[in-house]
Amino acid sequence: MNATLSRTGRTGLAIAAIALMLAGCTDVQRALNRGGDTPCNEYVKQNQDEKRMTITKFVKQQTNDEREPAGTVVDATMVSVDLLCGGQRNAETPIKNADVAGIFINK
Repeated sequence: MNATLSRTGRTGLAIAAIALMLAGCTDVQRALNRGGDTPCNEYVKQNQDEKRMTITKFVKQQTNDEREPAGTVVDATMVSVDLLCGGQRNAETPIKNADVAGIFINK
């Protein structure tokens, strides 16, 4: 019976460890996120949650404010960056530099 409890206990610990690692992924992503320095070619490949995280960090960098920006600001910035990066001729352009002129000429 002790062997069964021991095996069950080890399985439980393994499951708990995996759950902690998965929960920490977002913290790791946030730490590695470059915000406005993210190139357009990386930004357009991100899923919606990653884009939101990138734009949120970008807005914080622009405003020099660590508080969470309003959702409407993040949404509007996402729409703009999606549009500008989607048509950016130079895929290496950081999202902070993406602009309408970059759609037509390489920067």
